[in-house]
Amino acid sequence: MTYCVAIKLDEGLVFASDSRTNAGVDQVSTYSKMHSFETEGDRLFIVLTAGNLATTQAVVNRLKREMEEGVEGSFADVVHMSDAAEYLGRVNREEQDKHSEALSKSGIVAEATLILGGQIRGGEPEIYRVYPQGNYITTSQHTPFLQIGESKYGKPILDRILAPSTPLGDAARCALVSIDSTMRSNLTVGPPIEVFVYETDSFAFEHYLCLEADDDYLRSLTHTWDENIRRAFVDLPRFDWETTRTRKKRGTQVHAAPGRSGRKSAR
Repeated sequence: MTYCVAIKLDEGLVFASDSRTNAGVDQVSTYSKMHSFETEGDRLFIVLTAGNLATTQAVVNRLKREMEEGVEGSFADVVHMSDAAEYLGRVNREEQDKHSEALSKSGIVAEATLILGGQIRGGEPEIYRVYPQGNYITTSQHTPFLQIGESKYGKPILDRILAPSTPLGDAARCALVSIDSTMRSNLTVGPPIEVFVYETDSFAFEHYLCLEADDDYLRSLTHTWDENIRRAFVDLPRFDWETTRTRKKRGTQVHAAPGRSGRKSAR
């Protein structure tokens, strides 16, 4: 399984992904799911991948080759980020079609889902989720993030914390907590964890981290989050019946619960 998330903010973009692939209990491997493509000072793209590993590797290899060769309509010369999303969708669909018939005979699905983010000079940073069918969606003012893979466990923290005005550092920590929450609930998602923070108009792959399971920062973040969650839980408001119970004095009467007859005296 996989978990990847991308966040669009007023200050730029944040990307995070795990690195575990799974083809059964006995076939767990580590592969990067974050891929960068850039032309210095002009354009930068990040692609996050989920789905069939053979398909995603074929897609990434083709993207790199066509960008290096300057193929028309590729990442090398698209004018808008939406054009790049359309191109990525077409490549993804074509690579799936190449292998789907042979793989389907073995019961293997060739589909891949991708997140594309980045910026082209003259435009704004954007992110898109590209589906196996080739179509895509982008973010909204109320939902400034996109996820692929095992997304349900990591979504609540994103919903509660993120807004377009969230600072890049806070959003990066939020993404890491989101992945940590997913790893707690699903063993098929695991480190190394890759994080990339992109500042608007920088066109540079600068703020990048690859965090192993024993990384000091990752362990500190996980420990601090766990402790604060426990503290917040303990501080939740009490139920009325809990408060009443603590105030009971010796000799006062406690009424039976609804549906039960009689009452008894407290000892």
